[in-house]
Amino acid sequence: MGMEPKGMADRELFRLTDAAARQVRHLIDVGDKAGAVLRISVKTRGCSGLAYAMEYADAPLPMDELVEDRGVKICVDPLATMYLAGTEMDYVEDRLSSGFVFNNPNEKGRCGCGESFHV
Repeated sequence: MGMEPKGMADRELFRLTDAAARQVRHLIDVGDKAGAVLRISVKTRGCSGLAYAMEYADAPLPMDELVEDRGVKICVDPLATMYLAGTEMDYVEDRLSSGFVFNNPNEKGRCGCGESFHV
């Protein structure tokens, strides 16, 4: 297959929808978060064992994978890359709730409340 450009490899690891990119940019631009990056990781918790975690960081940690998509910088915890490969993050709003949704091809199932998943 040959070597792929770095940007292409980044998009295969993790990508954002337009709605998610807009919301991340908005959250970073307001308050005291200017210049921050969003860091995505996977934590052990919930009924199914794993849950997505997001936090702000001033800069990527040394081993983080830095993904730039739609003008947004996302850091992915190196321990989470095997769980997140190919994941698309979306932002969904309806009349009752709003939030980020992870469309992850690696998931084999989710708990009933939707807070955790397993691979």
